[in-house]
Amino acid sequence: MDISIRGHIINNFKGDDFDVLRSAIEESIQEKDEVTLPGMGVFLEIIWQGADEELKNKMLQIIKERINQA
Repeated sequence: MDISIRGHIINNFKGDDFDVLRSAIEESIQEKDEVTLPGMGVFLEIIWQGADEELKNKMLQIIKERINQA
């Protein structure tokens, strides 16, 4: 059986509103549950694919700063 994690995650959230998406992201971060990491990766991939260069650079800046603070 060939299961697409990306497809499953995307289908799981299709039709959900901002509140559901925000809640899923915030709960994933708050609980620090590594099971949710693939979903967060799919969300990042979706954002990255839709971002212009300015937003990509801003995201990279935030990631770099936060990694250096950790």
